[in-house]
Amino acid sequence: MSEQNTAVIVMGTTGSGKTTVGEQLAERLGWPFEEGDSLHPPENIAKMSAGQALTDADRWPWLERIGVWIDEQARAGHSVVVSCSALKRSYRDLLRRNRPGVVFVHLAGTKAELADRLSHRRGHFMPPSLLDSQLADLQPLQADEPGVTLSIEGQPEQIVDAALNDLTPFIPATN
Repeated sequence: MSEQNTAVIVMGTTGSGKTTVGEQLAERLGWPFEEGDSLHPPENIAKMSAGQALTDADRWPWLERIGVWIDEQARAGHSVVVSCSALKRSYRDLLRRNRPGVVFVHLAGTKAELADRLSHRRGHFMPPSLLDSQLADLQPLQADEPGVTLSIEGQPEQIVDAALNDLTPFIPATN
């Protein structure tokens, strides 16, 4: 990945709005979007659908696939937006390895806000029962990680506006 290309990874726990915000952000930027969940191997989907939390060993191949997608897009000259929980620092470090243009948008909410959203979500493989395990794994962005943390309060359009504003230092004007 070159420094001329940017990959915005919209991260957070289940129910934080990664897909909705990611799609709208990509549309506003005119960049390709990838739903990171679509890159999970079938075994991961089956495990989560059964209410079992993924282990680090389950996640590494998935994170590698996301990195490959980012690299393929960068070779084609595209900056991108991708949704990915990226809960742990070690996961984010893997996604940033040899990719200087990776930046994170962490969508953060309280357990109550997230649980409320999950109670209204239909047709997703990730059951609300896995929220606690994700919150236990969550390591918020650190000061030395490129990115921004945004509240999930408000309408998606407002969150995208805030993301675009706060990402200005991370996105070269040529993107």
